[in-house]
Amino acid sequence: MERNELYPIFLKLHKLNVLIVGGGNVGLEKLSFLLKSSPNANVEVVATTFLPEIEILAEKYNLTLTKAKFKKKMLKRRHMVIACTDDLLVNKRIYDLSTERYLICNIADTPELCDYYLGGIVTKGNVKIAISTNGKSPTTAKRLREFFEEIIPDDINQMVENLNEYRKTLKGNFEDKVKKMNEITASLKNTH
Repeated sequence: MERNELYPIFLKLHKLNVLIVGGGNVGLEKLSFLLKSSPNANVEVVATTFLPEIEILAEKYNLTLTKAKFKKKMLKRRHMVIACTDDLLVNKRIYDLSTERYLICNIADTPELCDYYLGGIVTKGNVKIAISTNGKSPTTAKRLREFFEEIIPDDINQMVENLNEYRKTLKGNFEDKVKKMNEITASLKNTH
């Protein structure tokens, strides 16, 4: 049986420099997805033309739009790249140049040219769940996201805040604290 070997991480995109190359529908989709989860992300979008919706997002979220063709120097001082132009050769070049610079890169709709995927995300306050189908079925990830959004209570953030305050009051070594927090949260396993 095939196994998903992706390692999930949660990036602080307001501290990283993100480059999106492409100003069309796919660029809009990637940008919207990114901003929904990380509205303070530090993003520059490069394209020869931009959909009006991207221009609206740029104004709302204080993004940088650069109206130009992609150039190699645009990869300087970046941490991650998303390429979603309608030119497969340009996308491949962006991937190759990113790889040379040890940048993580996602080429839209081309799993073999992706160092990471943008999976389904459920957010309820401080609780965030990422869903991956290993690039096989974005539709399944979407359905799972909808399911989790429905079953996770809206007040879960209050519980997280309360547990955080309680955790601050705990005395003892690390193992003692873990044991006490496990006892308190054990009931979560039994709720549906």
